[in-house]
Amino acid sequence: MKKSVMLAVGLLVLGFIGLVLVVGVGSGPGKTDYSEFAKCLTQKGAKMYGTFWCPHCQNQKKEFGDAWQYVTYTECSTPDGVGELEQCKNEGVTSYPTWVFKNGTKYTGELTFGQLSAYTGCALPTPVK
Repeated sequence: MKKSVMLAVGLLVLGFIGLVLVVGVGSGPGKTDYSEFAKCLTQKGAKMYGTFWCPHCQNQKKEFGDAWQYVTYTECSTPDGVGELEQCKNEGVTSYPTWVFKNGTKYTGELTFGQLSAYTGCALPTPVK
C-alpha cells in the first residue's frame, strides 16, 4: 500500500513539473507590447511593402503581433497572387518584404527590431515583466 501512495505522489509531482515546463507557469517575461514602436515607425515614415503569400512578410508581421495594425504596409500582390500592383512597381519594389524609409533608403528582407530602430531612431520596446 505504501508503494502505491508513493507512486501516485511521484506521478503527481512529475505531472506538475511537466506542466510548468510546457506552459511556463510562473516564469519568464510577459508579452511585450510593440504598439508604441510600430506607431513610431509610421511617424518616422517607415513603410513595408509585401505580399500575402510571402513567408518572410508573414514572419515580419507576426513579430509585431497586435501592433502590426500601426505599421504602414502596402500589399503588392494582386488578389490571385500572380501579378504585382502598379504602386509597388512605381516604388521600385523587386522583392519582399521591402522596407522603405523617409530618406528613400530601401532594405529588402526581414529586418530585426534593432535594425528598424537604427534606421528610424525609434526606441526599442522593453519587455513587460
